[in-house]
Amino acid sequence: MKFFKILSLSLCLTIAANAQNRIQNIEKAFNNLVNDEQAKHALVSLCVLDANTGKTLYAKNEQIGLATASTLKTITAATAFSILGKDFQFQTTLAYTGTITTDGILKGNLIIIGSGDPTLGSWRYQNKENAVLTQWVAAIKAAGIKKIEGAIIGDDRIFGTQTMPEGWVWQDIGNYYGAGTSGLAWRENQFDIHLRPGSSTAEEVKIVKIVPATPYVQIVNELKTGASGTGDRSYAFLAPYSNVAYLRGSWGMGITKTGVSVALPDPAFDCAYRLLDTLKRLGVSTSQQATTARLMTLNNQVIPSITQKISTISSPSLSEITYWFLKKSINLYGESLLKTIAIKSGKEATTSKGAETEANFWAAKGIDKTALNIIDGSGLSPGDRITTSAMANILFQVQKENWFPDYYKALPEYNGMKIKSGTINDVSAFAGYHTDAAGNKYVVVININNYSGNSINKKLFKVLDELK
Repeated sequence: MKFFKILSLSLCLTIAANAQNRIQNIEKAFNNLVNDEQAKHALVSLCVLDANTGKTLYAKNEQIGLATASTLKTITAATAFSILGKDFQFQTTLAYTGTITTDGILKGNLIIIGSGDPTLGSWRYQNKENAVLTQWVAAIKAAGIKKIEGAIIGDDRIFGTQTMPEGWVWQDIGNYYGAGTSGLAWRENQFDIHLRPGSSTAEEVKIVKIVPATPYVQIVNELKTGASGTGDRSYAFLAPYSNVAYLRGSWGMGITKTGVSVALPDPAFDCAYRLLDTLKRLGVSTSQQATTARLMTLNNQVIPSITQKISTISSPSLSEITYWFLKKSINLYGESLLKTIAIKSGKEATTSKGAETEANFWAAKGIDKTALNIIDGSGLSPGDRITTSAMANILFQVQKENWFPDYYKALPEYNGMKIKSGTINDVSAFAGYHTDAAGNKYVVVININNYSGNSINKKLFKVLDELK
């Protein structure tokens, strides 16, 4: 008996010593990062929790709010799961107004009513562009419509007219990752421009084609051919609801990419436009051009009342949406979910109301509200300020939720850990979970703002490696 007591005490002391050594090693690695030349003018924060108890194992600068980049998506996703539920689905409805004559003439309009679904027409899911258009055409035929004496209207009213969160950078807006929300999103609110560099830096970059063809947007090509190895240094400057896009920067010789993806300036219009074009090719004519509820309001036109709904398309579940939201860091999803959170909570569908709802939700669960300065849902805004302590404690809390397995599955894997990355100008961060070889589980959030140079992630990983 005495032997077992001694053995047990010995094991406890060994475990405690190992834990102490690990903390000392983390501290040493963190100090090495802080003293690195790249961090000379930077602010670095780290918070490591025991994932089982929530106890802080090591933390430094954990109460200082920092720009989060895409690690903010971990909080947005957790809030969406909590408020909307893992089985939540968006619904997009096709309906008509007016009446249908006995010979198949719709004396009215087709109207596509959006609910904010950011996945409609996305290539990632079952409801791809062609599948959606095919379903709508089938519903139109089933309703007996052969000709339309009216318009096809994209009803984008649910999210209002402000597509971009305040604080987004002009250099980002216009590019696919800077695509704003729409009450009627379509094909992840983007289209592609295929490019070919010149044979020398003196030659211009050629636009090969636009996919899909988008004739209502004028592309002004100011791209220069970059030297071999410089790659993609191009940006699209295209404001919401504009019809002129400027391509600026350079496109390097020898680049393997086919081109760039650009944000749709008016997704609801493009959605209506694609349906009109499809019907035209199938011999179903319309007497008016495609339009949107926003455009009709601008022109003081009355948006007609619905006569009959003829098709409803359900989005993938929130669990499926979150998988791609975190895996591929799709900013559009974060902004759409934030507005949907506001709606579900009985508030106006704005980014600011969604952010307010999110902060209040976690404050009610004991997270310091002043540690959650949230500007958007994706982290693209450099104005977001979240402490690593707040983020780590949210990540700790969500482990007990029934939706956590889906949440955890969606987290990418970096450096052998299940962690979400975040990168914007001079900001790099990681947030998530790690289980070491001995089975010890950790919650970890590391963030550096205002670093210099490139390839900082390897140095962040050196700190995280001390948990392995």
